[in-house]
Amino acid sequence: MPTLSSAMVRENNHFTVLRLALALAVVLSHAFSVTTGTIEDEPLTRATGFTLGEHAVNGFFAISGFLVTMSFDRRGFRDYVLARALRIAPGLIVATLVVALVFGSVMTVLPLGTYWRSEGVWRFIVATLTTYKSNIALPGVFENNPFRFPMGTVWTLKYEVLCYGGVLLLGVTGLLRSRIFAAALVGGLFVALLALAWTDPAVPKGIETALRLPLIFACGGALYVWRDTVRLSAMIVVAFAALTFLLASTALYTPLLFTGTAYAMIWIALSPALSRWSLEPRQDLSYGTYLYGWPVQQSLHALFPLVAPLALLVPALVLTLAIASLSWMGVEKPALALKARALGRRTLKTIEPAAP
Repeated sequence: MPTLSSAMVRENNHFTVLRLALALAVVLSHAFSVTTGTIEDEPLTRATGFTLGEHAVNGFFAISGFLVTMSFDRRGFRDYVLARALRIAPGLIVATLVVALVFGSVMTVLPLGTYWRSEGVWRFIVATLTTYKSNIALPGVFENNPFRFPMGTVWTLKYEVLCYGGVLLLGVTGLLRSRIFAAALVGGLFVALLALAWTDPAVPKGIETALRLPLIFACGGALYVWRDTVRLSAMIVVAFAALTFLLASTALYTPLLFTGTAYAMIWIALSPALSRWSLEPRQDLSYGTYLYGWPVQQSLHALFPLVAPLALLVPALVLTLAIASLSWMGVEKPALALKARALGRRTLKTIEPAAP
């Protein structure tokens, strides 16, 4: 059972391919909600209480917590801020403009001139880029879809950016490297979620999410801080899974599910058994897949409203990956190159997390 620290120096890891798998899981999950308008139709909802997409977002936040904490630890204040801005902003800005000005122009039922003059188009752009609102509609777009909003996944970026700010605050105050503080932060969020589930089993989704995502991010960060001590073991993954299953009807279910997910994601990414093979793709399509999957699926459903959810999945994946590849080559990769030049050194692949 190697430590995380010893596993991190191996030549191969699987952070990039794991993020892509999680992004594709989000697209698969949305194949149901986009066409039916309800998450209850998604197979994992009844079995686990969460959709496949929510589980995938949990995985994203675990990986992000680990890699972003490492990013500040290795870079310091100024480089960290620049790195995070250039990783998140360019792809989001271009995606918002593409959805509003290209997807919207094609899919709107309004005359094109009327659409372009509408205040709703520019309100959508500003709200998406400043407050990460995912429930804003475009004029005349997707009017007959169960959900009208064209960028249904950007809401998670609000929590991601808040977590980035938390890392920045802990970094400049010197607490980021404190093992005691890292453990206390995870423990505090764990207990808060436990208390919430204990006192109100029907807790509103928004409140649970406000604790769930920071807890998982903090778990990822704590695993990095404790990297010289924490061991990588499949048995720990199995133990978490078994304990979570046995306590599924108790208030401990969700806190255990989330902390177990965080450990499992880092185990998959760094497991020595998997690091024998280089599975990393040449292009990091996870961010583009996450951003463009929803508008592509919304467009396909608007064009073919009677087609079953899974029947649209393959064309949705093909189109989404194609657009994500264009985003990577035309936007994200140049931004990373600019970041590398600005930082004055070659960017390390292992410290370039893509946001969910």
